[in-house]
Amino acid sequence: MSLITDISRQAAKAAHQLALLDTETKNKVLLDMAAALRAEKAFIIKENESDLAAARDNNLAAAMVDRLTLNDERVEAMAEGIEVIVSLDDPVGQLRDITERPNGIKIRKMRVPLGVVCMIYEARPNVTADAGALCFKSGNSVILRGGKEALKSSQAIASVMHSVLAKHNLPEALISVIPDPDRGLLMELMQQRDSIDLIIPRGGEGLINFVTENSTIPVIQHFKGVCHLYVDKDAELEVAINLLLNGKTQRTGVCNALEGLVVHQDIADEFLNLCAVVLRQEGVKINADSQAATYFDNATVLGDDEFGEEYLDLEIAIRVVPSFAAAVEHIAQFGSHHTEVICTKNAATAELFQRSVDASVVTVNASSRFSDGSQLGLGAEIGIATSKLHAYGPMGLESLTTEKYLVNGDGQIRE
Repeated sequence: MSLITDISRQAAKAAHQLALLDTETKNKVLLDMAAALRAEKAFIIKENESDLAAARDNNLAAAMVDRLTLNDERVEAMAEGIEVIVSLDDPVGQLRDITERPNGIKIRKMRVPLGVVCMIYEARPNVTADAGALCFKSGNSVILRGGKEALKSSQAIASVMHSVLAKHNLPEALISVIPDPDRGLLMELMQQRDSIDLIIPRGGEGLINFVTENSTIPVIQHFKGVCHLYVDKDAELEVAINLLLNGKTQRTGVCNALEGLVVHQDIADEFLNLCAVVLRQEGVKINADSQAATYFDNATVLGDDEFGEEYLDLEIAIRVVPSFAAAVEHIAQFGSHHTEVICTKNAATAELFQRSVDASVVTVNASSRFSDGSQLGLGAEIGIATSKLHAYGPMGLESLTTEKYLVNGDGQIRE
């Protein structure tokens, strides 16, 4: 039996054992995991430093290095994320009544785990803790296949979580890390449809496409985050500037950072003059249509079909539009169904924007950076689905379950 087949089968076996645990027991294990991450913070950061040294030697892009980096604050955030997951309602076993049929049979639905979830990701070691905790609470085993850039960090985090599982006499196979990033093993992993129920890739567009095209297992896609801020003609400009700076400059290498700015022509002159000052101060590179470019020094002029890039850097694309409808059309053409933001004081316009824009998160007068599982009250997220089956947007506990029918009768037979 190959390594991948063995890991997959052990994960499936462990999932059956996890399904029998009650919420109180799962929460106790998770609290111990959070405590263990804090206690082993120095060990985790030391292993991460090895990954960072290799990343620098290999000239890894700045955005990838940022995602790869662990420090005291980020390890603490992982622990706190697990504690928030503990505080959330356990979806497993939740019941809802559907109907009672004329013949007397009663129909309900119950939330149940998916089974085995496989995460395929790149330089994101925090995924190990987030995915491990989310899957554990929702009753699923998880198989983690990270990129070589984060292998030591991921193994360190997993080893800490394994120590807690062992303390509670639970199998390590509940949280498995593929120990070798070889592409051949990845191909084999994506064929384990008898053991794995769902694959969630997180990373660049190339990775998502590769997994989608080669997997025989259902895939939830998390494509690139081309997020826009639309500044409406009724916007409060100070608020819009704050949303722009927070969304673009707070952390550039994340999928909920702003990559596009769309401005209504009625306020373009006043607003873009403000933008020119603050974006120059922040060192943001400007790409813009011919009208917007006139407000900035050294702006790169874009053609009508040259928008839609995910920069993951201090860089943004700006377009002036003649109407609300044109803004929505631009977002439909160049957005990635991730997160879209409107700044406006007009409640009717805000409501229409939220109804008409097709994105997993549509925000009014709040930063795109809130499009995150922890910020939306999910504790953490296992990914942000930009496709619509079976989840859309940040995926928390409920998204890691499905429903089965429960049919109760007292001897009815079908005529």
